[in-house]
Amino acid sequence: MLPITADKIAEVIILARELDRAENEFDAFVERLNEDEQAGLVAVFWIGRGSFEADDLEDAIDTAMREATVPTADYLKGSPHLSDHLEAGMDALGMDATEAEDELYRPT
Repeated sequence: MLPITADKIAEVIILARELDRAENEFDAFVERLNEDEQAGLVAVFWIGRGSFEADDLEDAIDTAMREATVPTADYLKGSPHLSDHLEAGMDALGMDATEAEDELYRPT
């Protein structure tokens, strides 16, 4: 089971697209995620870039927990295609990134 919600991943995607102006917000948001959520975020990223298959989600999360040696935000910012990989990972896991992003901006 994925330990991070689609809404939180969508927020990271939005902030990643605006990294030039929102790097501090990106860093703060990712740092506020708990360890399990950060590992889940990295796992979705890895699935999206093809390092793991969607069926291997639990292995990807376990690997992310074991291999976490730098702050998650710094690690993720090292990918020039971060938002694309996260969207692809969400899609592979059956989540709709566009719908989750739209939910964040829908007036209440």
